[in-house]
Amino acid sequence: MQDTLERALIKQSLWREGTDLRAWLFTVMHNVFINQIRSKAAARTVPIDDAIAELPQPQSADRLEIRDLDIALQALPEDQRTVLLLVGLEQMTYDEAARVLEVPVGTVMSRLSRGRERLRRLMQGLPDASLLKVVK
Repeated sequence: MQDTLERALIKQSLWREGTDLRAWLFTVMHNVFINQIRSKAAARTVPIDDAIAELPQPQSADRLEIRDLDIALQALPEDQRTVLLLVGLEQMTYDEAARVLEVPVGTVMSRLSRGRERLRRLMQGLPDASLLKVVK
């Protein structure tokens, strides 16, 4: 209330005679309240540099795993990699991924299964078992 009266006295030249003084004071009070809320919100904001400094930094082993994962992902066929990223990283459902890729849901499921298995083998350093074998 004190802030409202202080602001009203400072801005009294803005009040027009013949208008409702009570309504004008409520408007001033509302604006004071909004300004206080905004200043509190601004005071709580943490600069991005400070926030990044507080994040745990990955260890060198984590960086190597991330690098290996990236290399393994790049080794996957495009269709398997795309489905893996949509479902695994983007957290899409099978139906959503199927709509995005314009393929049946069963195709998404099989590509995902083959992609996961191939990625698992690549990350473990095992030979790629997805190569087709000639059957006579």
